[in-house]
Amino acid sequence: MLMAALSQTLKAITGSSGQGKFDAAAMAQPGCCFAIARDGAGNLLGCGAIRPLPGYAGVAELKRMFALKSSAGAGTALLRFLESRAREAGYHAVWLETRRINQRAVDFYLHRGYQPISAFAPYCGKQEAVCLGRNLNDGG
Repeated sequence: MLMAALSQTLKAITGSSGQGKFDAAAMAQPGCCFAIARDGAGNLLGCGAIRPLPGYAGVAELKRMFALKSSAGAGTALLRFLESRAREAGYHAVWLETRRINQRAVDFYLHRGYQPISAFAPYCGKQEAVCLGRNLNDGG
């Protein structure tokens, strides 16, 4: 349900669902974590994942991050949980890519300590991409 809602939302905002850039089966590999946020009644609120970023030692890539608009605070809680898991797995930073046109996502991350970074593979040269990162060793 959440992954479908995420894909539908991304398609409406950016024209692409982003589904082709995420392999759920790979989440069983070391250094990966897929998390689901639920409320006290067990209702689904959000999801997100981290995985090793190939070619960038010590960097986790944040993938498929999504929270229902009606779930105030779930997105932040989920992000902090994934950052905690990344730190426990030995990562020193979390990087992500989103589309420039998805200003809601860009603002969400900027307000939570993420900073613009140089584009990383495979997003180098893609004008529609904005890459953000957060150093986990700076109290993050």
